[in-house]
Amino acid sequence: MEIVDAHHHVWRTRDMPWLSGPMVPRIFGPYEPIKRDYLIEEYIDDARSGGITQSVYVQANWPLHQVLAEVRWLADLHERTGWPTAVIGSADLFSPGAVEVMREQARLPVLRGTRLQLHWHEREEFRFASAPDRMTDPVFRENLAALADLGWLFELQVFPGQMAHAAELVAAFPDITFVLVHAGMLTSLDDADVGPWRTGMAALAALPNVVVKLTGQGTFVRRLDPEFIAFVATETVGWFGAERAMFGTNFPVEKLWTTMPDLVGAWRVALASLSEAERVSVFAATARRVYNLPETTAH
Repeated sequence: MEIVDAHHHVWRTRDMPWLSGPMVPRIFGPYEPIKRDYLIEEYIDDARSGGITQSVYVQANWPLHQVLAEVRWLADLHERTGWPTAVIGSADLFSPGAVEVMREQARLPVLRGTRLQLHWHEREEFRFASAPDRMTDPVFRENLAALADLGWLFELQVFPGQMAHAAELVAAFPDITFVLVHAGMLTSLDDADVGPWRTGMAALAALPNVVVKLTGQGTFVRRLDPEFIAFVATETVGWFGAERAMFGTNFPVEKLWTTMPDLVGAWRVALASLSEAERVSVFAATARRVYNLPETTAH
């Protein structure tokens, strides 16, 4: 079975202050082993070791004034190597100039959408956004509306406590596809965390323009945890169905605690009860459809 990696990164530390500068708290914990260049050749080796044939790069938090340089670099990598197959960029959607930036990025055929992380949490080290309700900002919403004309999707990254706002946002833009990152960012299997996550996920799954990524499940437990992965897989596919769910590695972040073959293997086990057609959807077909990937594999 072919596998599409719907969420990964490559990076040069010189372009990213959070990697090239002093260590700062990050959502995935200490990150010394990946505080280095992780270039396309290493990613390709990792991907092929797990049976991955195509991939979608998702922006890696270059400074917002360099987001054009980021996607141009990735387009060059794609032309040279065939990887990544598609790219999700970024722009400052709270700035009046964001649409112009995105239109310039859209000149590159490899672009499929944008991400600006909106996640906010009571724990300071888990936060990215400055407030939990930033998605209600009128400038943000005006810029978001431009994605429909561009034919782009939006990568939606929120915690369960923000999902009521997120559901309202998604409902307000029915012509835009929203991709829910990391299966809604469940932080633990404690009842206090699972309850709000279930409520929020059910609300988002009820909206037909949301698809979900089965990615990043080591982010908070900081290990390869088959029980955690199986729980998230079963619940998420139960809500969204296989046609609206897709696998991704979140490499090299997950490389902090696992290898690509072990990660892919854990998800294969977690999804083993699905039919063959459903597994094909989760591991490849959904991502190919959502990200408009070619049928041919990367070289």
